[in-house]
Amino acid sequence: MSRVSRSLAVAVVLAGLTAAPGRAAEVDNLLPAQTESIVFVNVRQMLESDLIKKYALGQMKQALKGADAQKILEKLGLDPLKDIDRVTAGTWGKDKDDMNVVVVVRGKFDAAKLFEAAKEESKKENAKISIVEEGNYKLVKIVDENGDNKKPMYAAVANEKTLIGGTDKKLVVAAVEASIKGGKPELKKDLAALLMSMDEKASMFACGLVEGKVGELPDGLDKIPGVDPKELAKQLGNMKTVAVTFKLTSDVSLDVTMGMKDADSAGDFGKTLENLINTAKTFLPFVAGQKENLKPLVDEVGKTLKSKVKGSEVSVALKLSADAIGKATGSDE
Repeated sequence: MSRVSRSLAVAVVLAGLTAAPGRAAEVDNLLPAQTESIVFVNVRQMLESDLIKKYALGQMKQALKGADAQKILEKLGLDPLKDIDRVTAGTWGKDKDDMNVVVVVRGKFDAAKLFEAAKEESKKENAKISIVEEGNYKLVKIVDENGDNKKPMYAAVANEKTLIGGTDKKLVVAAVEASIKGGKPELKKDLAALLMSMDEKASMFACGLVEGKVGELPDGLDKIPGVDPKELAKQLGNMKTVAVTFKLTSDVSLDVTMGMKDADSAGDFGKTLENLINTAKTFLPFVAGQKENLKPLVDEVGKTLKSKVKGSEVSVALKLSADAIGKATGSDE
């Protein structure tokens, strides 16, 4: 099998990899300059965390031992619990219906097996996978008409340690060529600055430039008592950046920071957010009353869920202990 053929036809697994949950808060140098938002998942760190080892790793291993899963993974030459280190995705676009994506999966992969699996799948009747060409490269095209993103995904193996996927053939080829040439990422100045603020020890983080892209209310928020939908939509429209950090160790912590247009808009949104949190807290005891094992978790949410305003930034923080999570899931019983 030629180098190009081996290196290029692996998207059979990419759909699963991109949805599934790498190493530091450094940006992957294969993301294109037009990137506006970045999502990073440190798969290796999460799998090695105390919380996952205690409450989830056993179930994961058991699920992968199933006959169908084992057969598929053997065909792909892939062990998700050992072979995937980190996943980085860069997105941009006018709105949710016109999103472009480049996904970089770092780990170790058997390129030959992945290619053969994709090739075999493409020959099946009504296959959602096909082999396509772009310049000197062969890519795997995946079509999921039932998915949220109606655009097809294209994928390639850049080398034995890197899988690349994207919503456009040219994007994937550009990323493959960038991996060969090396070099530094060329992100927008504001996004690069935002990325520098992210915690390099995070299990997962997401950050992005959202000015002019936020304004529609999430479902249900317009029905919360005390919330003025028009005012909240206006406040969301003043949001410029969003940064989310998720840490999974022996405990779980979540921090969300929203950069607003100015200090006044941050103050207004901060008050609304505080009202929303207080409203949520009034309902938490009713949730705990339904199931006794949820009480420790609900108590911790009530104590640790907080918001604050500092300058032009509004932040929300939450921390949950392994003990409370274990009781809530029944894993400690």
